[in-house]
Amino acid sequence: MRSPFPGMDPFLEAPDIWPDVHTELISSMRSELTSILSPHFIVTIEQRLIVSEEETPPVGAIIPDLAVVTPARPGVTAPLDAGYTAPTLIEPLPEPEVRERFIEIRDARTRRVVTIIELLSPANKTPGAPSATAFERKRAVVFESRTNWIEIDLLRAGARFTATAGKSDYCVLLKRATDYRYEVWFIDLRDPLPTILAPTTREFGAVTLNLQQVFETAYARARYGDWVDYSAPVPPPPLPPADAAWVREQVQRWLAAKAAQPAEG
Repeated sequence: MRSPFPGMDPFLEAPDIWPDVHTELISSMRSELTSILSPHFIVTIEQRLIVSEEETPPVGAIIPDLAVVTPARPGVTAPLDAGYTAPTLIEPLPEPEVRERFIEIRDARTRRVVTIIELLSPANKTPGAPSATAFERKRAVVFESRTNWIEIDLLRAGARFTATAGKSDYCVLLKRATDYRYEVWFIDLRDPLPTILAPTTREFGAVTLNLQQVFETAYARARYGDWVDYSAPVPPPPLPPADAAWVREQVQRWLAAKAAQPAEG
């Protein structure tokens, strides 16, 4: 079944689900763009690795325990006093890692990166976190380059870029390499996701990317309707009362339709 919602599904913003959703959306976007841009451009999924040194992990991050604790075995190089008490050994685990995937569109002939597409994660939206700092630095560099920048934010929680903060539930920002201005699609919870522009080179121009179709493809492929608990509360931040009531109506209608479906097999 399709998602209960006409656009972004707020239940998919849960920290334990979003990493999988992020991967599916990135993959779906790459497939859609490749079908449009090939053979003139190559669309790749790139990854950056950030090791966090902070004690407090980014909002929504799932971090393992800080150490493995095991009883110590005394050495055999010298005799031990009868009153010896073996210590406990604490083995630190590696620093928490954040792996972030994004899309690059490259000119097939020159291999030059012409467009970067970033789908934000909680780590990108946690002020002061290493991943957020690195992301902001990359954004600033690309803004001054010959590369186009597309930033897709489908998370209500966390900080947002100054030009788009506080204006909608979700948004997409486009900064063309040839223009100092921003093009923004503001999206609210009840809206379908927009069809946006993805610019490439001056000669080839821009193509359209239907984000709603991308989302529906990812949702169906991963079968999120089979494992998302729609009876649970919507992940934070809290919704305004009117939106919360609307979400309950959408979910109740969806659950009734699902129950009425004939059993598979």
